[in-house]
Amino acid sequence: MTDIETTTVCEEGYACTSEVGDFDLQIDATDETGPNPNAALVATYASCFLPAFRVGGSQRGEEELGKLQIDASAALDEDDDLAAIAFDLHVEADLDDETFDEIVERAEGICHVHDALKTELHADVTVHGGAF
Repeated sequence: MTDIETTTVCEEGYACTSEVGDFDLQIDATDETGPNPNAALVATYASCFLPAFRVGGSQRGEEELGKLQIDASAALDEDDDLAAIAFDLHVEADLDDETFDEIVERAEGICHVHDALKTELHADVTVHGGAF
């Protein structure tokens, strides 16, 4: 039994369209008609980490985090493989560093993409409270 099924088609060139449930996702290795696979992975990681951070905050008793935003960056090695990922996480709530660290730790345990990546690609997360 599978839990996730996708279909990806590449008619020509380097652009692919993936059907993910009811959604079409365009990925292009040349960045012409969509993001490249590495960029899509970094964006997917951030899109998973933000709700995980919100759940981690809720588990910590911090229900009012407000607006959250990740500015993600990634470094590539000489083979254009991901070598490092960093998140600058901006949080509307202005909490102390210890609380943010606890929420980040919880989010890392909740985020499925974080769990799926090899350890050396786990994002280095810097949190900026009172950001908005």
